[in-house]
Amino acid sequence: MTLLEVFLRRADEHPDRTAIVDPDGTSTTYAELAAYAGKLASTWTAQGIDPGDRVLVAVWPSIRLYASLAAIWQCGAVAVLPEASMGLAGLRQAAATAKPKAILADLPIRLLTWFLLETRDIALRLLRHVRHDARLAAFHRATASDAALISFTSGTTGRPKGMVRSHGLLLAQHEALAALIAPRREGEVDLVAFPAFVLTCLGHGTTVVMPDWDLRRHDRVSGADISRRARASGATRLLVPPVITGRLAQEGLTASVDRVLTGGGPIYPDVARTFLARNPGIGLTIVYGSTEAEPISYVDAESLSEDDWRDAAHGGGLPVGRPVPQATVRIDAGELLVAGPHVNESYLDAAMDAGIKLRIGDRVFHRTGDAGRFDSNGRLWLLGRMAASREGLHPFAIETAARMQPGVRGAALVAVEDRTILFIEGQVAGFDRNFEAQLETLSIEARTIPAIPLDRRHRSKPDYAALIDVATRRS
Repeated sequence: MTLLEVFLRRADEHPDRTAIVDPDGTSTTYAELAAYAGKLASTWTAQGIDPGDRVLVAVWPSIRLYASLAAIWQCGAVAVLPEASMGLAGLRQAAATAKPKAILADLPIRLLTWFLLETRDIALRLLRHVRHDARLAAFHRATASDAALISFTSGTTGRPKGMVRSHGLLLAQHEALAALIAPRREGEVDLVAFPAFVLTCLGHGTTVVMPDWDLRRHDRVSGADISRRARASGATRLLVPPVITGRLAQEGLTASVDRVLTGGGPIYPDVARTFLARNPGIGLTIVYGSTEAEPISYVDAESLSEDDWRDAAHGGGLPVGRPVPQATVRIDAGELLVAGPHVNESYLDAAMDAGIKLRIGDRVFHRTGDAGRFDSNGRLWLLGRMAASREGLHPFAIETAARMQPGVRGAALVAVEDRTILFIEGQVAGFDRNFEAQLETLSIEARTIPAIPLDRRHRSKPDYAALIDVATRRS
């Protein structure tokens, strides 16, 4: 069984159900999407795509993208997905690293690829439309170990790393996400701002609505626009990054949504509690994971007690719930390590495995780079990045406390050589004496900044590398 076969089974079960709604309102049913993918596979097989070939895919999240992925897998080929947040640099890196046989691209990227050093010599340019004489292609049955796609990390904490995801790994990730994404009601409609999660939503047979805002700039969309899209599409759930959750905490969500799932960055106590208070009757699920291990754990914020919130506000970290059953999580020298059938065990460039992939016994653990702890109930709490932790001092404890100060809109703690700097965004009239005393005792230097730079992928967590650069240049 592969994720492609799971999708095709859903198409057989409810062929007339809407599968995807594009930003412009165009929609397709499960049967239409499956037929479109089959004819694309036939078209590309005729062009020369064979099992095992790599196809560089530069297509915006849409009906076309997901039909293309299904078609590539139906051919037995491997999809190469550049990191979209890196723009052309991501496309060039993906081409140089994966060395694909073919390319499939939307305009105007398709034109640009003729002039880029890394893409101009790619042998085969796949047709973007089905040939008029195309018939449903023969189905190539992949094994669990066969490569399905190659994706890349965002590179915000170092050089971007390519990862080969097998069909077995994709199916394991789908199964690990089931507790979160399997429909809770008949006619579930998901507004999905994470392109990778669309695959598992389709595997569970829900209707997927694509956002009509720029997925590269989630920080620029308003709560009113999010609510409008949700209302117009009849969305019952939102899968969105923390920056959007924060926007909905400020402006409220006026749509028939009953749950918001959020991840890809920290959800601070002030944001989570404000969201729940501003949106009564709407649940908030906080998901913790990484590109290499998705998911690791999750928690419904409304299930947290007053003691939990108090613990979070006073340095206990950010609660992210119990690990999913598929994940084995251990703590080594304060750092969270994770293993499981849904965890990527190696990078495309095996040289990058050193220091990140650890073999313990007969299992490979992924080093998350995050500091964390377990409480007495077996729940996981995040403490922040290990790189900014010093002798029991953890970023989330300081950042959470800073966000409680009047006028503070954001905070980020970084370690630069022998100094620890707390960057503050906002009009700070002055910290309370206790907090000032804590900073002084811990030898933390506070600096105000017009805006804390955010990661390029989801615009939901501080870009610590950029902040370190700011600190270094000021020095």
